[in-house]
Amino acid sequence: MGLLVKGVVVGFGATVLMDVWAILLWKAFGQSRPNWAPVGRWFWHLKNGVVFHDDIGKAEPYAHELALGWLSHYAVGILYGVILALIVGDGWFAAPTFLPAWILGIVTVGAGWFLLQPGLGIGVAASKLPNANKVRVLNLVSHTVFALGLFGTALLMR
Repeated sequence: MGLLVKGVVVGFGATVLMDVWAILLWKAFGQSRPNWAPVGRWFWHLKNGVVFHDDIGKAEPYAHELALGWLSHYAVGILYGVILALIVGDGWFAAPTFLPAWILGIVTVGAGWFLLQPGLGIGVAASKLPNANKVRVLNLVSHTVFALGLFGTALLMR
């Protein structure tokens, strides 16, 4: 199996685990499930060169924004898996360790905090939300779960 394919597989597996985690939080603690529609709307508006919105909810809707949001969520997860594969190489896949996956998982929180969340209009690191610290902690935890998914999927692939 080529390195890029390995990256796709671990990225997909990690994204699935992240979604399972969200379902567990929802079922066990009543935590709201992620709504990928605003993310789809944000991605849709990127084609027009609009990266940052004051409020993505006020941006022109797109009929398939929920589907595009889900597709984007998985595409980004797969991209992160490919980035990990290119950084760590085949040696890591032969003997996976958690640390490289976790470092990537935590680093990728930055894309959400400094690109996606300001792009949606909720500020840097969700700073415009009344529960910003809760959102930040949940971001860090969910990206740690993503890292566990990268690592676990790589273990399964050995």
